Amino acid sequence: MTAQQPPQDPSGTPGTADRALVEEAAKKSGLLWVRGPVGPARALWHVWHEGAVCLVGDGPLEQPLDDLGLADGASATVTARSKDKGGRLVAWPVRVAVLEPGGERWTAAVEELKGKRLNAPDADTVTDRWARECRVLRLETAGAPGERPGAMPDGSHAAAPLPTPATTRRPAPAALPRLLFGRKRRATRG
Repeated sequence: MTAQQPPQDPSGTPGTADRALVEEAAKKSGLLWVRGPVGPARALWHVWHEGAVCLVGDGPLEQPLDDLGLADGASATVTARSKDKGGRLVAWPVRVAVLEPGGERWTAAVEELKGKRLNAPDADTVTDRWARECRVLRLETAGAPGERPGAMPDGSHAAAPLPTPATTRRPAPAALPRLLFGRKRRATRG
């Protein structure tokens, strides 16, 4: 038996069921994966505020956003996972809006973000630091979800690991497992 899919608006505008799915997934998830115009997708903490995902970053103590290409007016894709199963639940297109420090929308978003910011070393003055050193972004839904329950791609979403200078100098010695596990057996016998 196949699940009945909500009707898709031909204009690409998300329907009521799609909007509800996006909102619920974003509210319940502690992290969302954001893929900007450049670079790989990155897990970012966020808040859902007034119908959009709000992020803060690019400061010395905040999450990096610059290398994702999230400029004002840019397009991006946001992906949320299922809270109960942990797998991909929904992915939707967004339009990036950079909020100007001190503005009404910036102040409202920052109040929500401040409540969710864990372990800020300057919790009392974090909003001042964000105004000076960071960018606050609003990711507004820009179309119907491309992936949702019943409309997931068949292929793998596995990505190649990013290049890194960290390497192993040489292979582990062949006798190492025997030495490690042999010691445990001797210890339990004696």
